Amino acid sequence: MEPTMIEDPTPRASFDDLTADASNAPELNLDVILDVPVSLSLEVGRARIPIRNLLQLNQGSVVELERGAGDPLDVYVNGTLIAQGEVVVVNDRFGVRLTDVVSPSERIKRLR
Repeated sequence: MEPTMIEDPTPRASFDDLTADASNAPELNLDVILDVPVSLSLEVGRARIPIRNLLQLNQGSVVELERGAGDPLDVYVNGTLIAQGEVVVVNDRFGVRLTDVVSPSERIKRLR
């Protein structure tokens, strides 16, 4: 006895071949994220100290940082380094003048 072929009545979908052509990619609309707040922070320096020394800190204590006076500050956005800069005073407030900005492509790499 030979097997009988039964036709499948379910229609099959057909798809075009996939290609890596970026010209068909939709344009990204960055306007939708322009008002999303981010956290910007500046780091003057860091220090590692034993807990014994930490517990002895009080008003007037000085903690020596690993950076020298005049070294640039690190500028972070949401914890990702995006630039370095120097402290400035603007209308009796501290500010930062950016001296070196990480390229957009490098910033994207650092997010991964």
